[in-house]
Amino acid sequence: MSAEPKRPSPEMLGEEILRQTAACGPGKSVCPSEVARALAPDPVWRGLMTPIRHAALRLQKEGRIEILRKGKPVPAEEVRGVIRLRASGAGAE
Repeated sequence: MSAEPKRPSPEMLGEEILRQTAACGPGKSVCPSEVARALAPDPVWRGLMTPIRHAALRLQKEGRIEILRKGKPVPAEEVRGVIRLRASGAGAE
């Protein structure tokens, strides 16, 4: 019998997003898949992509990160397709 791995909580997802966006440095961004891979092995990380996007949207609404599309910050209602995440205010330098 194989036990299904425990899924990270929304809080844990948010903490990992904040940790990675802070660690990558000013003006740099991370792919949501990097966050997922840090939290779960292959192929389990793929199932974390939607929850990570939801956590990123929550953090964006709190003003803690920016969600980028084609290198530019986008409002929550325009988030779709390929995105990247960076610390809030990191692109203003």
